[in-house]
Amino acid sequence: MKIAVLGTGMVGETIATKLVELGHQVTMGSRSPENEAAVKWRESAGSGAFAGTFSDAAAFGEVVFNCTNGANSLQALRLAGADALRGKLLLDVANPLDFSRGAPPSLTVCNTDSLGEQIQREFPAARVVKTLNTMNCEVMVKPALVPGDHVVFVCGNDASAKQEAIKILGEWFGWKPGNIVDLGDITASRGTEMALPIWLRLWNTLGHGRFNFQIVKA
Repeated sequence: MKIAVLGTGMVGETIATKLVELGHQVTMGSRSPENEAAVKWRESAGSGAFAGTFSDAAAFGEVVFNCTNGANSLQALRLAGADALRGKLLLDVANPLDFSRGAPPSLTVCNTDSLGEQIQREFPAARVVKTLNTMNCEVMVKPALVPGDHVVFVCGNDASAKQEAIKILGEWFGWKPGNIVDLGDITASRGTEMALPIWLRLWNTLGHGRFNFQIVKA
């Protein structure tokens, strides 16, 4: 499959590398076609790896992963173009973290709105599913790094898009069906994004990112 990964940071690189290893063709998108990080990744990831602008990547991909810095995601997606995103599954992995006052960060949007909702509103023809944003990128693509059962959340307005996302999580990344929790429509992004402040505190306390949330039911 042809896949767009928007963003050249650790999350984008980890997801893009995993997808190439699985045999997919992946274009990593950034502001510049010669972005240093994207070119370096392309040269190291293998024959299925390509680099281009946000627009190039979005036009190329049948599925789009938004792995950009959440504070700049809307701008990046505008550069990708609404027409290129139309009708496509857009997996939003980003978090709206605001580091303008240092660490720990706050959120650029919360409580009554979320980045996931903002993306869906601005790109109504895209099929937005928020997922994978509550864990370290290594765990995203290899949940077995954390022992036992732990969960990944999905939410979105399009039921068929969520089913496609669930299939991707299972078949590509190895998430067990029983550990994929559907939280409902895209407004549930508020909750998953607001989990980041405690997640970041946990990383600081534990000293590493190989942990995740588990839901224990009575």
